[in-house]
Amino acid sequence: MRSQIDQAREAAENQKPDKWIERLARFGYAAKGIVYILVGVLAFQAAFNWGGQVTGSQGAFRTIASQPFGNVLLFLVAVGLVGYVVWRLVQTIYDPEHTGNDAKNIGRRIGYLISGIIYGGLAFAAFRIVFSNGSSSGGGGSSSQGLVAKVLAQPFGQWLVGTAGALVIGYGFYCFYKAVTTKFRRKLKLYEMSQKEEKWAVRIGRFGLVARGVVSIIIGYFLIQAATASDPSQARTTEGALQTIQQQPFGAWLMGLVALGLIAYGIHLGVQARYRKISP
Repeated sequence: MRSQIDQAREAAENQKPDKWIERLARFGYAAKGIVYILVGVLAFQAAFNWGGQVTGSQGAFRTIASQPFGNVLLFLVAVGLVGYVVWRLVQTIYDPEHTGNDAKNIGRRIGYLISGIIYGGLAFAAFRIVFSNGSSSGGGGSSSQGLVAKVLAQPFGQWLVGTAGALVIGYGFYCFYKAVTTKFRRKLKLYEMSQKEEKWAVRIGRFGLVARGVVSIIIGYFLIQAATASDPSQARTTEGALQTIQQQPFGAWLMGLVALGLIAYGIHLGVQARYRKISP
């Protein structure tokens, strides 16, 4: 008979996700981080008139495509985003992290599914730019407003858009919660970091999550406005949220601060790519 240790080791191995899923997930976190870093850098430059521009994910894609070998780089980012989508779907269907089946964790898994759908759309947009040689037109704002218009045209469309706005605001406050409690530390292999690396990973992660939360709350607010007025032009993306910040008193400084936060969030995703506990 095999020893209990051998049986336990075999059971643990059977619980681990396939290596290709783990690699795709890490590649996905890295690709997502690159997009946020680029959005943050461009917004920071625009805040102080240093030649950048206020843009969202699709604007970042076009910026990547405009660089030498840009289509190759953007293709890799798109593949990475597909990897992130695959990981989100695995989290939704198989619950590899064993979050459970109570109401709270079912809600979290639904959130994973929604995240997968959103980033699937972004991956598609990136591939479209790649295969149109960077000439794809249409900003993220116009495409999102088109989607909101389609939803508003459906039965109970205003309720659906309003609910989406409330969920996005809820996600923004959840980002604040994670920043305050540093719960994200539980999913990192802190034992592989030095003390200094852990300290900076936590600081950068908290700053990034706060900025991500601010942007989400603004996006959610405008979705609710679009639902209330039944006007899709009220909807905003990350680009619109940053522009709203820019229009406030001391807007350049506020947007510069949020832009730095988005860069921090991108670095936080890079830390996730390297140190996140992908295996259960």
